[in-house]
Amino acid sequence: LGPPDPGNGVPFNYFTYGAACTEVEIDVLTGDSRMIRADVVMDLGKSLNPAIDVGQIEGGFLQGFGWSMIEEPVWGCNELGWIREGDCFTRGPGTYKIPSSDDIPFEFNIRLLDHSPNARAIHSSRAVGEPPFFLGATAHFAARKAIAAARKHATSDDSHFIVDSPLSSERTRMACVDKITQRICSKDYKPSMFA
Repeated sequence: LGPPDPGNGVPFNYFTYGAACTEVEIDVLTGDSRMIRADVVMDLGKSLNPAIDVGQIEGGFLQGFGWSMIEEPVWGCNELGWIREGDCFTRGPGTYKIPSSDDIPFEFNIRLLDHSPNARAIHSSRAVGEPPFFLGATAHFAARKAIAAARKHATSDDSHFIVDSPLSSERTRMACVDKITQRICSKDYKPSMFA
């Protein structure tokens, strides 16, 4: 037979797929946002334990929400003279915000895709854990669409704009261009770490 061909083979037997759609409401005056509804579907093959898998999906989704909407590590640098360069300022719950029970969507629908066996894995299963993480970023994309609608309503401007992640309350408020923010900054203002 000879040595194995490095260009062939199956490197990983547990590929999984998912999709999510999230509805977000923003307060244009404060920048606060709230997930109203999230619908998630995951292809986990034949689930070994659906209750555990749903919990993993919920947890991964909320971690992804936190990463894309509220968690912002702050490190000392030249711009931040009040933090020694290289030191991490956000070391605990007083300065580093993570998702809480209040961040769970009002309506949170999780569905495991049916009839999708994985013939290459144990009991036709697929992996779950980290894969739903990035699905939480759909909250960021939904909030960006809400910001675009607020900008168009306030200024009739529907031109392209940039918002960074995490899309914190400060960034959301400043991105919702209106008469108040126009007095403070230019139309092309891009919110930075501290708005």
